[in-house]
Amino acid sequence: MSDARNYLLTVDSDKQAAVQIAHETATKLETKQVTLIDVVQSLGEYINEEDASIRSKAVNYLSTVIAALPPTFLTRQQIQVLCQFLCDRIEDGGAVRGLSKLQGLSRFNKEMATMTFRALLGHFQDLQLRPQPQRLQILELLHELMSHHRSALKDMGAESLVGITDLVSGEKDPRNLMIIFSVLKVVMVEWDIVGHAETLFDSVFCYFPITFRPPPDDPYGITAQDLKNRLRECIAATKYFAPHAFPQLLDKLDSTSPNVKKDVLQTITACALSYDVTTMANYSITLWESLKFEILNVQEEDLADEALVALRAIAVKLSQGLTSTDAKTPLARYLRPVTKECNEQLQEPQHKQAKPAGQILSSLGTASPIAFVLVVKTVVAPMLTLYQDAGDIAKQRAILEVFVQILDSGLATFGMSGSTDPFPEVANPLDAFKDRLFELFSQALMGTAKEELSFRMVALKGLLRLCTLRKYLQDNEIGLAVQWLDEIVLLDDSNGRDDLKNEAIRALVEISKIKPSLIMDITFPAFMAKLPDTSPSGNKDYIITLEGLAQLSVEKAISDTLVRRLLNRLDAVLQHDGPLAYPQAMLSTLQYVLSRRDLANDGNLGSYHEKIVVGLIRRAALAAAGHGPKTALNDEATMRILGRLVNVVVRALDSHKQASVAAQIYTLFTNDDEFHPIPFSPESTVLAEDHRMTLILSTFLMAGVGREADLPYTTSSENTKTHALLDELVRLALEETSTTIRQALLAQITLITNKFLASKDVHLSTDVLVRLSADIPVEDQKSEASIRVIFWIARGLILRLADTEKVLEHLLALLPNVRYGASAARGFGVLLAPDEVISKDNGCTIRLLAKQKAFHICVPHIARDFRNAKSTAKTNYLIALSGIIKYIPTEVLMPQLDTLLPLLLQSLDLQDPEVKAATIETLTVVSQESPAAVEGHISSLVNRLLKAAADPKTNIARVRHNALRCLRVFPGKVKDSALLPYKMAVTRGLMAVLDDPKRHVRKEAVDCRAAWFNMDEAEVDD
Repeated sequence: MSDARNYLLTVDSDKQAAVQIAHETATKLETKQVTLIDVVQSLGEYINEEDASIRSKAVNYLSTVIAALPPTFLTRQQIQVLCQFLCDRIEDGGAVRGLSKLQGLSRFNKEMATMTFRALLGHFQDLQLRPQPQRLQILELLHELMSHHRSALKDMGAESLVGITDLVSGEKDPRNLMIIFSVLKVVMVEWDIVGHAETLFDSVFCYFPITFRPPPDDPYGITAQDLKNRLRECIAATKYFAPHAFPQLLDKLDSTSPNVKKDVLQTITACALSYDVTTMANYSITLWESLKFEILNVQEEDLADEALVALRAIAVKLSQGLTSTDAKTPLARYLRPVTKECNEQLQEPQHKQAKPAGQILSSLGTASPIAFVLVVKTVVAPMLTLYQDAGDIAKQRAILEVFVQILDSGLATFGMSGSTDPFPEVANPLDAFKDRLFELFSQALMGTAKEELSFRMVALKGLLRLCTLRKYLQDNEIGLAVQWLDEIVLLDDSNGRDDLKNEAIRALVEISKIKPSLIMDITFPAFMAKLPDTSPSGNKDYIITLEGLAQLSVEKAISDTLVRRLLNRLDAVLQHDGPLAYPQAMLSTLQYVLSRRDLANDGNLGSYHEKIVVGLIRRAALAAAGHGPKTALNDEATMRILGRLVNVVVRALDSHKQASVAAQIYTLFTNDDEFHPIPFSPESTVLAEDHRMTLILSTFLMAGVGREADLPYTTSSENTKTHALLDELVRLALEETSTTIRQALLAQITLITNKFLASKDVHLSTDVLVRLSADIPVEDQKSEASIRVIFWIARGLILRLADTEKVLEHLLALLPNVRYGASAARGFGVLLAPDEVISKDNGCTIRLLAKQKAFHICVPHIARDFRNAKSTAKTNYLIALSGIIKYIPTEVLMPQLDTLLPLLLQSLDLQDPEVKAATIETLTVVSQESPAAVEGHISSLVNRLLKAAADPKTNIARVRHNALRCLRVFPGKVKDSALLPYKMAVTRGLMAVLDDPKRHVRKEAVDCRAAWFNMDEAEVDD
């Protein structure tokens, strides 16, 4: 039995086996067991069969054999014969696939391509009556011919042009259209289409605008934007379309649909950038007359923006190759009516069309240097006259705003100072107006009443642009501007509003990037002079000065100077008593500045180590031990700020320096006779609280050093590494009565557990946890201390995914206990909480899956034990659940909603405000991400949330606000049919909340009530 017969008998029942048969035939051809003539002759009785399905199977067999052959196996003559054979039977299944394989062979020539193309035209004039898969296969063959044998089709001239147009007309399938648009674009660009332009244009413009919406879960991934882009490329493909494209596009610009208008504007932009200069010159003014209404009479901002882009694209095209500002150029003729219209609109600068007119001028000015010259020469002089004659501040402000827009164009065209881009060959036309503009903006900024904030704000923006425009102002002029900006920051009375001061600081920062020497010479001395040498009482003007200095320290030279001078000033301040806020602000400024620096590669790092890490910490430690005067550094809050500053520096040190810091974590760079380290201090030594407070600094030092550093009191042996320090810190934490000092000890315990213990030594922390869990003291105070230590050890283990399951089982086992279950429940909020000390920046091990694993262990356990727990212990489980889920990502929560929701609802009845607030936040996320899940609980949710929102006496503001926000989310997310029964109750219940004592709660109540009130109203389609 022949392979052909086997194939035909097999293909219907087992396609894979049939393909294998065809591949075996191909192998026989390669090994010359059979010839190509034998294969074709074996199909004889089937090829001429009246049954079309049998003919199709036979041709499909041959195509499959061809596809399996190596690319160079067939000779040119064989390809010619096969091509003729398949073209004659192109309507039989598989022939198109065979031709697709043949056309990809290197010996497939021009004549064969022509033959194939004519076969397509001759047999598929009814293409749109064929099934979509067959149409797609035919169009793919056409695309392949166009890609590989374009010259053959192009030489056919009008025959191929008309043939392709007729073949593809009427197609609607998006996959097929993507191919059609690609093929037609090639014809439009490369064929001689004179005499056929209208036919080709009509073949694609009939699809404009695209209204396709892909079905949900579309496997092909074709979007409406994909189709729009391809169609737009076709419409913009050739200048010969202009007489047809522009009139029809402008006609469609009158559409009431914003999407259609946007599509039209983007297509006009594409045409403007694609068509030649002569073509665009012919249509530029017509386009302006239509586009200007979209900008001057703006209905939607995004449409106005698109129209501006289109106008600019026309100017860009007309600027091509232009070096002259001659009034007879196409660009000048285009801009003449534009600038005339804009000048007329600017005569009344307060009218609503003045601002869009400024936007038009600004946009066109960025098209090219020549365009900017033409705009400035026509517009600036009349505007200066208009400003001089303006009778009120409002009118002057509107004119200044237009000047700012024009200056933005200048910056886009000529660049900022310091730019390395080539400078345009034309002179900056603003040079002629430099003195007047500088005087105008300067007087507006400094010569206007202080109360005119908005006017001065615009003037400041304009002055900044003058300073940053390349090759414009001289250094002495920029220096004057810097002095005025300094004056605004340092001397202006803001009356509670710092908008202008903040804008002035931002301007100084911009100038510092291009002229750092001016900032160093003018601003720094002025700012530093405003900083007092002692802590002022009541007056906090230094805050804006320090903020300004911090933001100005962008350049390294400025930053170095700031750090040096601030440290000197801090030293002077610490010499005197006074309010703590000032030295705290100085330390915070230093931290902000250094945290933005690449300290590891900074040549001054050694100096910062000596002056900040060693110098300030030693000073605080000696004062705490009674060997020096106490200063602001010995205050708890100041010590934390100093700790953050020190931490930034220590993290940047090399391993050798960090090792020396690690050795001084508890001695704090003091001598033995000056300061008693707190761990392992003799029992007879009673250390004062001020002395113990230095543990805050020890914590930040420990956090800053790398995990390779050896901590004090740590010993190693051959078999194990014992952490005497860990045991000592646990003892101290259990005994400590000061909350702040205890927190420092707990953070150190977590750091050792998470960061410094090697994997083989993790059991040391686990052993401590297990021991403490098994022997919790009876006394409340001692039991709470033990619980705290247990959970902070657990935190370090869980974040590094060490013994997570074992640890969590011990923690969950604490919840039912009557004495300490409540304390344990609150401890769960510590486990996954973000922390400035326990962080990746400090080298801690925080695994990506740590939160997910803790969640998946805890939630099922809590849900199961909650059902069986005594009523007195149920609250503990709900508090513990809240502590876990408030740090869990939404995507992890969602799969567990069925388990979580009943527990979350019961958590709303708890009195703990933090638990309630966190629970409501979770419910809000659930309602947004999975509204169907809450539909069955709407009654319970609405009642509980209204109760939480309505009582300021029992619910803190955060709870009330969160409850209202959750209620507001329901309309639009949850089905109206589920909410409507509660609409009246909610709108009435919210009436009382409208008088809430907190403003943000009242606002949320108004928004929430409006959402429910309008819930069942139909949306009006604009």
